[in-house]
Amino acid sequence: MITKLHSTTIIVADQEEALRFYVDTLGWEKREDNTMGEMRWLTVAPRGAQTAVVLGQPEVYDRKPPAPGEAKGCGISVVTDDIDAEYASLRAKGVDFTQEPETMPWGDKATWFNDPSGNQFFLVQPME
Repeated sequence: MITKLHSTTIIVADQEEALRFYVDTLGWEKREDNTMGEMRWLTVAPRGAQTAVVLGQPEVYDRKPPAPGEAKGCGISVVTDDIDAEYASLRAKGVDFTQEPETMPWGDKATWFNDPSGNQFFLVQPME
């Protein structure tokens, strides 16, 4: 039986820049940082989360990050318990959002933000 999701990979243009963004700007923690030949296995995650995000090198995965200025959804949603405060805090740190938080048709409040490589995340506050 599968019990949890271990990790998911996003492709970043610069691992050091991505690491600074996720750790210093978003407040996530660095989980793993190992070199295996030419590959650097670098993972980050929100504090206490079970699932990590691999900050993947384009040349290792034979994929490119979004072009500069072209945000592309990565299919990852992150949850907050106070989206208005989180939005204000991250905007003050220079995080690029597509819009202010708004109520979605299903009732949750959400918005989207981009990392420095153009990976777009869905930030949501469930309205239970």
